[in-house]
Amino acid sequence: MTVVVMAHVSIELQTFLAFDFGLKRTGVAVGNRLTQTATPQATLRAEGDARFPLVEARIREWQPDALVVGVPFHPDGAAHENTERALSFARQLRGRFKLPVFEVDERYSTTEALELGAKDADAAAACIILEQFLRNLKSCGTDQSTRSERALSSTD
Repeated sequence: MTVVVMAHVSIELQTFLAFDFGLKRTGVAVGNRLTQTATPQATLRAEGDARFPLVEARIREWQPDALVVGVPFHPDGAAHENTERALSFARQLRGRFKLPVFEVDERYSTTEALELGAKDADAAAACIILEQFLRNLKSCGTDQSTRSERALSSTD
């Protein structure tokens, strides 16, 4: 059974910083609700806890209202090793920076970025993730809520 998690996205949340998590590289993009566009930022090249000072610097620079993390799944929606790593990264962001964090299904974002000829596929994937999130906010109208793109698998 697939459970779709509903997330409240307050209208006050206007500026977002998105991450395409990877073990060695994490793509970054910044965007806002009004224009529904995202701009790539330089990819973070760090592993483990060494990435968090770099994330903190981006948060200080852009002062986002919330964060968005791409969560990878297999094409059939099944979770895999990197799914849990990305979810763990999202939890760490919540705990360290005390900002709302939204998870977005990011299947094929890097593939799409490469097909578009991106020079920095990780940053371009972060843009794709963030623009998908922002489009979903718009498609939900002005009721100040959106469906989280994270689908959790569970059994009855």
